[in-house]
Amino acid sequence: MTIEKTFRPVAIAFLIWSLMGIAAYLTQVTMDTAELARSDPYQAHMFEQMPHWAWAAYAIAVWSELAGSFALLARRAWATPLYLISLVAVLIQFSYAFVLTDLIAVKGLGAAVFPVVIIVIGLAQWLFAHAAGAKGLFR
Repeated sequence: MTIEKTFRPVAIAFLIWSLMGIAAYLTQVTMDTAELARSDPYQAHMFEQMPHWAWAAYAIAVWSELAGSFALLARRAWATPLYLISLVAVLIQFSYAFVLTDLIAVKGLGAAVFPVVIIVIGLAQWLFAHAAGAKGLFR
């Protein structure tokens, strides 16, 4: 299949993924860490200690990804830089958890699986938008 034939379904899938990211962000930024601590004290502690720059990177990641998804659906070239901003912000955000905490030591390598999926999808979004632009699919 060519990018021209898959463009719309992929763009819609990226939009749905972006909306799931927004939902996760809003859930985490408004969560009651005392309630979370009853089921996962370590995760609650991580959220309480998460620096403002990591929360800001999280916000930038999900909101720029959502804007990139809308831009992609509208066939706008600015989807590509928006997805790149999102990808860089994701890397910054996860640097807190994986570089500045003992998350892997406490939770094991399984804790890295979903963040790796998020990074791979972010890279795929950026590469897809770049390829769409190279094929002249943007207005």
